[in-house]
Amino acid sequence: MKLYFSKSMANTFWVLLVQFGLLLGIYALLRLGFFLYNESLFPNVHYGELLGMMAGGVKFDIVALLYLNIVYILLQSVPWTWKYTYGYQLVARWIFLMTNSLGVAANLIDYAYYPFTLKRTTGTVFSQFAHEENLAKLFIDFLQDYWGLLFVFAGAVFVLWRMAGLVVLRRPEQPPWSFYIVHSLLLLLAAFLFIGGVRGGWAHSTRPITLSNAGDYVRNPEEMSIVLNTPFSILKTLKAVQLKEKEYFSNSELNRRYPVVHTPNDSATFRKMNVVFLILESFAKEHIGALNKEVNDGSYQGYTPFLDSLIGESYTFTRSFANGRKSIDALPSVITGIPSVGEPFVLSIYSGNKTTSIAKLLGDEGYETAFFHGAPNGSMGFSAYAQLAGIKHYFGKNEYSNDADFDGIWGIWDEPFLQFMANKLQSMREPFFASFFSLSSHHPFKVPLQYVGKFPKGPLPVQEPVGYTDYALRKFFEKAKQASWFEHTLFVICADHATVSYLPEYKTAANGFAIPIILYQPGDKDLRGVSDKLVQQIDILPTVLNYLGYNKSYFSFGFDALSSDRTNFLVNNIGGTFNFFQGDYYMTHDGERPLSLFNLRKDRLEQHDILTADRAVADTLDQNLKAFIQQYNYRMIHNKLVAE
Repeated sequence: MKLYFSKSMANTFWVLLVQFGLLLGIYALLRLGFFLYNESLFPNVHYGELLGMMAGGVKFDIVALLYLNIVYILLQSVPWTWKYTYGYQLVARWIFLMTNSLGVAANLIDYAYYPFTLKRTTGTVFSQFAHEENLAKLFIDFLQDYWGLLFVFAGAVFVLWRMAGLVVLRRPEQPPWSFYIVHSLLLLLAAFLFIGGVRGGWAHSTRPITLSNAGDYVRNPEEMSIVLNTPFSILKTLKAVQLKEKEYFSNSELNRRYPVVHTPNDSATFRKMNVVFLILESFAKEHIGALNKEVNDGSYQGYTPFLDSLIGESYTFTRSFANGRKSIDALPSVITGIPSVGEPFVLSIYSGNKTTSIAKLLGDEGYETAFFHGAPNGSMGFSAYAQLAGIKHYFGKNEYSNDADFDGIWGIWDEPFLQFMANKLQSMREPFFASFFSLSSHHPFKVPLQYVGKFPKGPLPVQEPVGYTDYALRKFFEKAKQASWFEHTLFVICADHATVSYLPEYKTAANGFAIPIILYQPGDKDLRGVSDKLVQQIDILPTVLNYLGYNKSYFSFGFDALSSDRTNFLVNNIGGTFNFFQGDYYMTHDGERPLSLFNLRKDRLEQHDILTADRAVADTLDQNLKAFIQQYNYRMIHNKLVAE
């Protein structure tokens, strides 16, 4: 079916209106599909509320579609007559198809990607994967795992092609001079509408619409992803985040509330023990049986039998969290003690700041330092980060130099690479600091052929490779125990981030960041037990330094997890929204005011928002978060991330 417009002087503008309306309908269906595909991650959204989110999302769809179709709109709006020729309209049709197909593809990709990040994809995705050598392989594996979305995409492309050719334009016969006047005025009108559309309004006080505006249509920040669309999220975050200074407190009050320069105890004696960080890909706390003994009435086994046994000989925490939801957030948090706010620190305009890292501090004390990651060098920017963090030696797939153990996608399987690491540590001069970042428990969630069927699959695809990496850790420790350096080494085991959840206890905004943080020192029988103190990734740096008795002042955004002081807090930021933990409470905050408040000890499923009922607690947490924001922004802007 085709629509034939008359030889009206304005018929190209009628075409734009019809096609734009149809595109808004497609985006509404994509939003509904996004919700239904990930419905289990939005347990508190009822269909009545969904209608409000769908309506609110139109504003964001208009912005995305205007940006995507800016060239097509211009082609159809220019005041010249030869825009009616067949060749011109064919070019315009292809531009319409290609740009809008990209928009549909971006939305569909987030159907599958959202459970891993808990937010819409942002502009940082281009920098994040800029150095990957296996993008084609990853793309093929993605299509294999989510082939159903490929069919949806193909159907959408077909619809877009039909939409592009829905209207047959007829060129006016000898158009009068008024044609140019009318079309010029309509071009100005289109420009006026475009500016108002992309800004979200025409009032002078109207700020250009951003991701945070989606909060107007939801009760909980994590629901903002329903309102948003992926092209909007990407386009609005292509530019780097620029922090602004805040002045909530005087300098003396700020440093009293939240000191970030740590001074050593006068009686501290520096013990130059070896330090090994083992950062595990996607090892959410949910997967670890020893940290979930109350789940399923005590019958939950988990997928990490080795870590379960190691926890019995270690010091660990029941309330430990990541500072981000991506691998690229983890390294600065764990090694440098810097959480990501707004965007990954290593991709921000502040990534060139002089920083404190545990590798630099220990390296200055004579430590040999190394980083181990089985991916091709340059993957995820880890090798560049390791250099900036002052790590002297980098060992990746290139240094491993044996593709027989290549998993075909990400890098060397964890088991052989951990054995490679154990051998390298044996030859390193002591004392040393070494960090390992695993990769096998990553999409597409495979295990080596010889181990197929050996590990429980579980309800989530990630859990079988989690079992494999746990086994790889067992083999690593069996080898390490034979080395002379083992007994005087502090091991810190944590995850880079949490991931897709299955248990109801972990399908909450707070537990979307729950990870293990384990301290294990074979020769220290006092470093045993379990604490319910709040702990985060950025606490690892000060905790390790204080445990070693490091006797110099240093900078850290984190706290000592082994201290008896429980006034510490925990913070992470997703999509511009802060998650703030202190004591028994969890608060979400937009950077200016609290959005919600829950008592996690009494309400672990976050069913009862007590923001209005307990303003005193909300005000206290609000002030402490603002202290963090003021310190963080000031230190970033002025490049003051080291002790002076």
